[in-house]
Amino acid sequence: MTPDELKACCLEQNEAWEDFPFSTYPGLSTFKVSGKIFALSALDETPLSVSLKCDPEIAVRLRASYPAVRPGWHLNKRHWNTVTLDGSLSDRTVREMVEDSYDLVVAGLPRWERLRLGQG
Repeated sequence: MTPDELKACCLEQNEAWEDFPFSTYPGLSTFKVSGKIFALSALDETPLSVSLKCDPEIAVRLRASYPAVRPGWHLNKRHWNTVTLDGSLSDRTVREMVEDSYDLVVAGLPRWERLRLGQG
């Protein structure tokens, strides 16, 4: 997956947008829904990686299954994974991880916000 494909995948999520909130790291793209981050990536760095929210039990399984998946860098390691996009994971798997991260963030929003996003 290329940086442009990763960015597009994140922005395909309902009402998602890209933001650059960290002045100490201006090249770090954050992808948000309702003001909450569901993905972070320095799209211009090599190797390309993305940090994604993950259910804690699934996070442990993914780390055990894929060397490219490790605990979230500078994030709560229980709830975040950092995934190196080195070609060892299929684009489909990465897309599913992005979608799962988005869904977890949306699930934590107030009910009225979930309904507005069509996530009941």
